[in-house]
Amino acid sequence: MNVSKRSLRQGVFALTAVAATIAWANAHASADEQSLKVGDTAPDFELVSHAGETVTLSDLVEDGRVVLVVLRGYPGYQCPLCNKQVSDFLQQAKKFKQHGVQVAFVYPGTSTGLSDRAQEFLGEKKLPEGFHLLIDADYEFTNEYGLRWDAVRETAYPSTFVIEKDQTISFVKISNSHAGRTSTKEILKELADNN
Repeated sequence: MNVSKRSLRQGVFALTAVAATIAWANAHASADEQSLKVGDTAPDFELVSHAGETVTLSDLVEDGRVVLVVLRGYPGYQCPLCNKQVSDFLQQAKKFKQHGVQVAFVYPGTSTGLSDRAQEFLGEKKLPEGFHLLIDADYEFTNEYGLRWDAVRETAYPSTFVIEKDQTISFVKISNSHAGRTSTKEILKELADNN
């Protein structure tokens, strides 16, 4: 059998592409299969804020509903889409306060230098009362919530939850890409419709 080097390279390239596609599909399917759904009870968590305070979900829900936004954290750079999403939420802070909700952003990554990266991400942004930036060192929260995006230069699937006072999840949106995130318009409508 006479196979040219070019044909062999093309075959190897095609197999590599198929393998990468299967791995990508499996990684994306796992988020949908393992993540929490509407009606589930959100597991309690204990995370440290960017300011060094310990924050638990059970403490947050004492004051009302919680909008929990899971960012990509630090996959080797500061994600511009995360910055845009957080800025959108901060611009609508008064409306979230009117609904009596706490907003918690979860910033995941490996523990080494993560607090510094979170401060860098926050930069000049000022978090108003009822807003929290929580640090998920070594993906403890991310794994518990089934949101670990275990691919090269990835951290967590961008996700948003609305959690009621009894810790029941009433809204969830998980993006299997960097885009497709929940907007404040979408969340504020959800809050108004289910007030």
